[in-house]
Amino acid sequence: MAENPLVSIICPCYNEEAMLSLYYDAMQERVLSRLTNYDFELILINDGSKDGTLSVLKKLAEKDARVKYISFSRNFGKEAAMYAGLKNAKGEFICVMDCDLQDPPEMIEQMLKRLNDDDCDCVATRRVTRKGEPKIRSWFARAFYRIINRISDTEFVDGARDFRMMRRCVVDAVLELEEYHRFSKGIFMWVGFDTVWLEYENIERVAGETKWSFWKLTRYAIEGIVSFSTAPLKLATAVGGVISALSLIYMVIRVVIAMIWGNPVAGYPSLLAIMLTLGGFVLLALGIIGEYVARTYMQVKRRPIYIQKESNIR
Repeated sequence: MAENPLVSIICPCYNEEAMLSLYYDAMQERVLSRLTNYDFELILINDGSKDGTLSVLKKLAEKDARVKYISFSRNFGKEAAMYAGLKNAKGEFICVMDCDLQDPPEMIEQMLKRLNDDDCDCVATRRVTRKGEPKIRSWFARAFYRIINRISDTEFVDGARDFRMMRRCVVDAVLELEEYHRFSKGIFMWVGFDTVWLEYENIERVAGETKWSFWKLTRYAIEGIVSFSTAPLKLATAVGGVISALSLIYMVIRVVIAMIWGNPVAGYPSLLAIMLTLGGFVLLALGIIGEYVARTYMQVKRRPIYIQKESNIR
């Protein structure tokens, strides 16, 4: 008798003590008890939580052998947690999702059906609404997708979530990219493979607080742009060329004026404005270059993406 296919569910956790029991109960009710023709492993990654997340994970693992946990030595970030989960997943099908129940567990059944019925390698999800999200954050999110799709060769889908189900071949390809600064939304798209998209409306978190502040989202957006586009460097070159050309034209004009009308002392304000403009652009260009150099510097150090403190995965 053939064994049931194994499905690995990867779930990063950071200060999710209030959510974990709710998440497990929802998974048990909507997925684990329903899809009896599949075997499951729940890989929960404690990303250096400061609350009782780890103790809850251990209790769940004692109650259910399908629950596996990995605990980091400190907070390495969601990207590192997802990488650790993918690296330790043993399933034929691998799913990444959040434990705040904003990723509907009941969609897992639909994902598995699409992977089995359709000729595709990945089933991804995207939000069609941002109900409950601050309007300013929604505006910046949409602006980010418009900008990055213009400057990057990799296609980014507006509203795309990390919530997706992949075949083993996709995960193996993702794991080959051992980038220190990871932007998984771009990595998933860059590796290619046939992807089917499922849409759903935004669901608000039922307990706990979001870990994504506006500043963290801004840094994450910059990470995506720097990781998947060299357009900022080209822009700095282009603007530098334009300013140099305008400076040359201005110099010629000033020489002609001096030859015809002499060289009066007037013009200090305009000279100061030009110097400040050029100085500001030089600093901006150095900052852009510095972002790329910093990532190269961190990558060549070859530091591990995460450090595991303890785990029940053998």
